[in-house]
Formats: sequence, C-alpha cells, structure tokens
Amino acid sequence: MLIQINLNPAPGRSNKKKGGAAGFTMPDFKQLAAKIKDPALPAGIVAWIASGVVLMVLWIGANNTLSGMQEEQARLESEARRFRTLIQQKRRAELLRDSLEAELTAIRAIDSDRYIWPHIMDEVTKALPDYTWIVSLNQLAAGEADATGRAPVRFVIDGRTSDLSAYTRFVRQLATSPWLTNVIFGAAQSVLEDEREVKAFTITATFRQADSAYIRTVPLRASVR
Repeated sequence: MLIQINLNPAPGRSNKKKGGAAGFTMPDFKQLAAKIKDPALPAGIVAWIASGVVLMVLWIGANNTLSGMQEEQARLESEARRFRTLIQQKRRAELLRDSLEAELTAIRAIDSDRYIWPHIMDEVTKALPDYTWIVSLNQLAAGEADATGRAPVRFVIDGRTSDLSAYTRFVRQLATSPWLTNVIFGAAQSVLEDEREVKAFTITATFRQADSAYIRTVPLRASVR
C-alpha cells in the first residue's frame, strides 16, 4: 500500500503569516513623526517631562528635609523642656540658698552682738594689773558704720591706781589685745579717796572682732559629783 502526501495548500487557505491578534504592535514612529508639522512640539514635550521629573525630585528632597526638620524640632523641644525644668530647679535652689545665707547672717550678727561685752570685760579684767581698779566702764555713742554696715562699739574706762607704772602697763596690755583697738589713754590726775591720794585715769577703746585663731570654745556642761 502506498502513502501519498499532498503538498498543495488547502483551498481557502492563505500563505500569509497571521498576525498575532492578542500580541502588542509597536506604533510606527516614522509615520507619527511625519504627521507632526510643528518641530517645537517634541522639544516642548521633552521639556515638560523633564520639568516633571525635576519637580518630583525636588519634592522628594523637600519632603525628606521637612521630615528631618520635624524630627530635629521635636528633639529641640524635648531638650528645651528638660533645660526649663533644670533652670526652675536651679532658681529654687538659689532662692533657698539666699534665704539660708540671710538667716545665717542674722544669726551671726546676733551671736556677735551677744558676746561683745563679755569679750570686753574679759580683756579688761585680764589686762588689769595690781594696785589698779575700775570705777566704771560705759559705752560711748556709736560712731560711723564700717564696711559691714554696723557701727563699732566704743567704750570708756574710768579707773584708779596707786602706781603710775601699773597704769602704763594696763594701757600697754589693752593695746595688745586682739579684741580691742584704738586704745587712747588720758593724763592721770591725783584725787583723794578714803583720805588717800591715788591717780585717776580714763581710757577709751574700740571693740573689734578677733581673728578665728584667738577664738576658743568650750562645751556647756559641768561635771556633777
């Protein structure tokens, strides 16, 4: 049995290649370009596209910059709140410090005034030699205020002695006291006391705060047996 193959195309069939119905066909740019009569139109389209790209890039950059600035603003506001709290705490501490300093100054002033006359009496007693006695010790009128705003305490000693050398020694010992200054002595005059001739004298001096090296403190307690 022989097999025959028909190589002729079937009737109604075409040798033309069928185009893909579902495929994508590229436009004919040459025909499209030929239809455009204005040569500036392509350049305008290109410029418009380029402008859009540039604007997009600028918008993205500005958006990123804005986001960074917002983050920085939030950080700065947080730092400002923290520093504002620290400043308020510092001001409260300064007010408390000033109040304590004022109270301490007032306490020191009270303490210094409280012990002025005990110091004066102690220094006069220690400097008083034999055969010499005190008749009176009085405070003089306050003078001008010093650098601390307080007037110095001035006083006058009215005394008697039976020995002029003892009177001289008394003046010298008062002048060397760390608690006294401006020691001025007057001329001694003869007076009668209890039918006995003695020398009357007056001495003026000013109290001053001694250096801390001369200040001695003792506990306020006594042993009881």
